[in-house]
Amino acid sequence: MKILVTGKNGQLARSLAVRAQGRGIEIVLAGRPELDLENPSAFASVLKSVAPDMVINAAAHTGVDQQEDEPQRAFRINAEAPAELARLTRMAAIPIIQVSTDYVFDGKSGEPYVESDGPNPQTVYGCSKLAGELAVRSQNPDHLVVRTAWVFSQYGRNFVKTILSAAQTRKRLQVVADQFGNPTAAHDLADGLLAAARFRRDHQGFPQGLYHLAGQGRASWYELARQILEISKAVGGPIADVEPIASDQWVAMALRPANSELNSERFANDFGYRAGDWRDRVSSVVGNIIKDSVTGQDSR
Repeated sequence: MKILVTGKNGQLARSLAVRAQGRGIEIVLAGRPELDLENPSAFASVLKSVAPDMVINAAAHTGVDQQEDEPQRAFRINAEAPAELARLTRMAAIPIIQVSTDYVFDGKSGEPYVESDGPNPQTVYGCSKLAGELAVRSQNPDHLVVRTAWVFSQYGRNFVKTILSAAQTRKRLQVVADQFGNPTAAHDLADGLLAAARFRRDHQGFPQGLYHLAGQGRASWYELARQILEISKAVGGPIADVEPIASDQWVAMALRPANSELNSERFANDFGYRAGDWRDRVSSVVGNIIKDSVTGQDSR
């Protein structure tokens, strides 16, 4: 099976390439300049040249605060581009998996969100990603939309790497303690999507069109930061104290959900895959990042 994955330099795309090795799945990564989500006219030629059995759209404009100032660009990348990909894949009889986000919810629920809960995004990012979900679902019936949250890895930019970098130059960090979600390892997300891809190959269809897939366990950003630095200290990495603060003490243009915890039971039941506990995954990722920094390997 050959899968075309957009966003070739992102955490998820790179994780998919690693986790597909030895599983009989060929991953073809595409991104700028050959596939630019701001230039949909190039999509058709890329699809034709790769001729994939499936497309996973892992690319997005993820600058949550930045998008408040550039909503048109956010919708162009996060909604219009997925719509065109879905249209082209439908015409070529190719299934598509669209990766979405916990930001489609307003964060006011006291329980983990399930797929049947109504979305109510509060940011340009959340609105544009929800529009992308709806576009994919309307343009290609052979689709899967997978919402995830708080993705981290040893690749690219993410919260784990930001905290480790900050601890190199500062002795005390302030981190929000009243926003909760599911930290999710990119390798786990990749494994789940590959499980769904194999199911589609073997059964000629997806059981349902919308799923949540996130790491096990609930955490605040503060709890996540403390765990990162505890592991870093244990393996000889940077160290800093972490001070919990309230959301209103942290200046940000976009409103973050107070609770964006996702219930992933539907995915586990239908595809037989469950992501790991976030604490175990943070330990592994931090260890790899510290090891790479010591050996001089590039995990950017």
